[in-house]
Amino acid sequence: MENTNLVKKEFISVWVRDPQVHKEDFWHAYITYEICLHTNSMCFRKKTSCVRRRYSEFVWLRQKLQNNALLIELPKLPRGNPFFNLNSDFQITQRMRGLQHFLEAVLQTPLLLSDSLLHLFLQSPLSIAKMDACAQGQTHYTVAQAIQRCVGYTRFPVEEQHQEEDSKTCCDSDCESTTSSGLGNSIGCATSVEEDSSYNESFSHEFQATTPEAELCSSLSSSPSNQ
Repeated sequence: MENTNLVKKEFISVWVRDPQVHKEDFWHAYITYEICLHTNSMCFRKKTSCVRRRYSEFVWLRQKLQNNALLIELPKLPRGNPFFNLNSDFQITQRMRGLQHFLEAVLQTPLLLSDSLLHLFLQSPLSIAKMDACAQGQTHYTVAQAIQRCVGYTRFPVEEQHQEEDSKTCCDSDCESTTSSGLGNSIGCATSVEEDSSYNESFSHEFQATTPEAELCSSLSSSPSNQ
């Protein structure tokens, strides 16, 4: 009876939010979405995390999960659109919601929770190639190490809601409220690419002493190649 109660109390919450446009050059650009995970499930060693992923990485993840679980019918992703408009708030919001529904359905499938690629996708900033290599044991660092070395902090939607409620009681008219990035429904301030880069460089330098950790930090500090 006690075990049944414990299982009922477990939760896995995921949010896809804060879309940001990244320009590769004058003609090419893409959008990344922040994935925030909060859970008390024993399937996850790290209970809170936030990473950024782009649509093509979601497509890769679904294909990998399907290959590893042939008997399971995976949820659909929002359909790819060759004429996707990066300036259309409606299209971006629709895709973002579709990506969240996909992850919610995946996380409700117990068999998929044992897939190491899913954990790396949700809780590490590794690129597709490095996630593949890590899951196959071809790196000096393990899946657990890749996830644990992912250091970062952001407010979760639940925390932001509480902060908004608290701010309503503030009588100081000069209180500055947090705003979104202008593309999605994120409330927290997004960290700039320059800040992320400098942080990862200092993080990588800190763990240069040991070879496995140095390789891992180098992987985390490099920008993903998602094509």
